[in-house]
Amino acid sequence: MTRFSFTIHATDGKARTGTIRMKRGEIRTPAFMPVGTAATVKAMKPETVRAIGADIILGNTYHLMLRPGAERVARLGGLHRFMNWDRPILTDSGGYQVMSLSDLRKITEDGVTFASHLDGSRHLLTPERSMEIQRLLGSDIVMAFDECPRADRPRDEIARSMEMSMRWARRSRDGFDSGGQHAEDAALFGIQQGALDPELRRESAEALTAIGFDGYAIGGLAVGEGQEAMFATLDFAPGQLPADRPRYLMGVGKPDDLVGAVERGVDMFDCVLPTRSGRNGQGFTWAGPVNLRNARHAEDQAPLDARCGCSVCATYSRAYLHHLHRSGEMLGAMLLTEHNLAFYQQLMQAMRDAIAEGRFAAFAAGFRREYATPADQR
Repeated sequence: MTRFSFTIHATDGKARTGTIRMKRGEIRTPAFMPVGTAATVKAMKPETVRAIGADIILGNTYHLMLRPGAERVARLGGLHRFMNWDRPILTDSGGYQVMSLSDLRKITEDGVTFASHLDGSRHLLTPERSMEIQRLLGSDIVMAFDECPRADRPRDEIARSMEMSMRWARRSRDGFDSGGQHAEDAALFGIQQGALDPELRRESAEALTAIGFDGYAIGGLAVGEGQEAMFATLDFAPGQLPADRPRYLMGVGKPDDLVGAVERGVDMFDCVLPTRSGRNGQGFTWAGPVNLRNARHAEDQAPLDARCGCSVCATYSRAYLHHLHRSGEMLGAMLLTEHNLAFYQQLMQAMRDAIAEGRFAAFAAGFRREYATPADQR
């Protein structure tokens, strides 16, 4: 099996469907990657995550570096063996924590010094160390190390950050290439930055393309700018990246975000929303999100979503899910997380089918119309 290849099977407007092929399996695109930050997709068994249709999951360099430690995971046979997942894994580089843990870090040209959110211990994360950690974990798709500034920062600050991220991208490329056998088995993705600015995004894309990566992520979105601004950026950002490589929108998102981003040429996604919502009593359906904690579900014997083919909807009523969440029973989080992830995979399959059949515009319009159903009609 090839180390990494990407084949586009069909396009419909800007939307694309294809296949990424790697040694640990194929990834159908558009793809949604469940987030397994700490070597677990919360409330889910790995075999269930696979059974509902996920081809790849995501792990996080920063969190796994702190606990249980990348060297320990390597001694235990690597992340796949450690968590019993034999399919591809993409690992975030740790760069997002540069922004999200802004009170616990210091940025220099060399890298980022973190104070652990667990015990306050100090750690230096550089492009080279990020590549080393991802190698120790055994990641299949490695992300270059970058900084992710908020979109509302001054333009000159965003420009300086983007330029440093491009220098870090070069160092990530060099560090990855020196990784021996891992570099022969894994893929490396670069991350475009530049916030909402078309020119900065173009400069970033040109710098990344000159370095050369297996795929390209669109970073710096879904960080508070709102859907309208995100879509306005996606109107141009994917097209600035190589058309023959996968395009990965990091940290997105709601179901309607996914449809709008695929419509604009994005191939890969990850987000904690379906799992986090599952733990908090929110279920996603073809008619929009449903709050299972709401009292009106207390005696509703209907499934959460009659159109959903998952085992949760085939077996349990809204009334039972309501009871579990109101009672604080862990089974509620488990069942609703399974449903949400299954719904996301069904949505991705529906988009793949619509693109292949040349009816994506009609599918997207119909999805948006039905997903916006008023809550009192659900």
